[in-house]
Amino acid sequence: MHHTAPRQSASANQTVDERRDSKSPGVTTPSSPTIAVELKVNGETWSLALDPRTTLLDALREHLHLTGTKKGCDHGQCGACTVHVNGRRVNACLSLAGTHAGDEIATIEGLGSPDALHPMQQAFVECDSYQCGYCTSGQIMSAVALLDEPIGPADADVREAMSGNLCRCGAYQNIVTAIQRVREKS
Repeated sequence: MHHTAPRQSASANQTVDERRDSKSPGVTTPSSPTIAVELKVNGETWSLALDPRTTLLDALREHLHLTGTKKGCDHGQCGACTVHVNGRRVNACLSLAGTHAGDEIATIEGLGSPDALHPMQQAFVECDSYQCGYCTSGQIMSAVALLDEPIGPADADVREAMSGNLCRCGAYQNIVTAIQRVREKS
């Protein structure tokens, strides 16, 4: 399925000062250049016109309205924005959307559905592996990716592999328990 994301009006991209200046006769403001980007997200292809500085995170949240991927620190330190790119976990806040043309991108929305949860999502529910839930999407996406990574069997190995994902509530032991439950069944 091929989609074209709706374009924002020029005024939505302008600052208040630019809008004010555009009302003055004879004053022109430069428009932001855009690049055409085709992203394949959760098996669907999307054609977007983006500012070249748009991060993958902002493209997903603001342009495709896939808001399950969270903006935490916006500096690659918390892992709330973790998605899969070609099967590997990536901090979407540190990656420019324009560099991902042709890549397979997966977000939490593509992992499972309410009536058919991914085994990792189910384990997070069963093990009460979240409190506020803000970090949960990134935690789950990292946990699913580590299933295909060479991680040792111990809880300490899982903690190390998940060290790029922070939980301000401190649900770490339950997160490790959920991951180990899925690993035992794999």
